[in-house]
Amino acid sequence: MTTHCFTMQLKPGFEKEYKRRHDNIWPELQKLLSESGIEEYYIYLNEETGTLFAFQKLKASHATYDLPGDPIVKKWWSYMADIMETHPDNSPVETELKEVFCLKDSSKG
Repeated sequence: MTTHCFTMQLKPGFEKEYKRRHDNIWPELQKLLSESGIEEYYIYLNEETGTLFAFQKLKASHATYDLPGDPIVKKWWSYMADIMETHPDNSPVETELKEVFCLKDSSKG
């Protein structure tokens, strides 16, 4: 399993709206993400800075490289663009994070 970690930036004052939109994620987007190999997807918010920390657990031999070209993803980006820092194409400004430490429970084989 591969883990993909990154940060994004929420605009000030949109914390509740961001959560509301994700609580009502579109079924077609959820299906697309799952079919793309994303087994788990977490997003955490630092309420003081508006920084969003996200990580995805991907099935072995899967990658999400094709997602940015999908019409459903582009529609979601447009839907979210008013409350997040984005590029001109409405894609969220993401900062990839590099793993620097991992602790695993060695008793779990």
